[in-house]
Amino acid sequence: METTGAAAHGPDAPVIDLLQLYPRDMNIYGDWGNVLTLRKRLQLRGYEVRLHEYNPGDAFPAQVDLFVGGGGQDSGQNRIQSDLLSLAGRLKELAEDGVPMLAICGLYQLFGNFFKTGTGEVIKGIGLLNVDTVAGPTRLIGNTVIESSEFGTVIGYENHSGQTFLKEGAQPFGMVTKGEGNNGQDGTEGARYRNVVASYLHGSLLPKNPAMADFLIPGAVTRRHGSFDDTPLHVPYEAQARLDAAARPR
Repeated sequence: METTGAAAHGPDAPVIDLLQLYPRDMNIYGDWGNVLTLRKRLQLRGYEVRLHEYNPGDAFPAQVDLFVGGGGQDSGQNRIQSDLLSLAGRLKELAEDGVPMLAICGLYQLFGNFFKTGTGEVIKGIGLLNVDTVAGPTRLIGNTVIESSEFGTVIGYENHSGQTFLKEGAQPFGMVTKGEGNNGQDGTEGARYRNVVASYLHGSLLPKNPAMADFLIPGAVTRRHGSFDDTPLHVPYEAQARLDAAARPR
């Protein structure tokens, strides 16, 4: 597909280190597409992207500029729980320092305080976000549209049984105009904190919402390299693809 932007990176291109958290267990419903979108848009701007994967037991990279984490089943959340808790202090410090993070579905839940499963088991989260999640009686499934004060119209696909409730001080990612959102009750979807975006929206999210990718990228680049050239990228058919996705029935 033809695009316009910065030239392809060369041997002296500035580097961005992008980490996918727990791809072995938390990477369903096309969440890998978020990594691909960030890598491509960074490359179009002339950056070399070093991709890292982190799974339980791996050595944590010394340099990370941008985090992406996806969804998974309850069993996957159980498998990563103890390892994620061991990273809690480091992830909180990085979030406070402004490192951009995208946490989708299962990772969204575990970035919160806890997830109580349908069997009553409590999977403890790291408390980076002040949200609680409990399993609901039915799954919340379908094409979803939200309105965000920061990002405008955001399009995605939700598929979750967990019902997430924002607690004191927590801010939503957006408000639902199509779909169920966090819990099917209060109209909220996802959560926001500093440069952290958490959401139930799969699809994957970033290919349908390039403005989201273009929020995460400047924070990573500026923190690493001191400045960012925000000249817009022009990708043909991007707007039409969003319109087509938004028009799909619930």
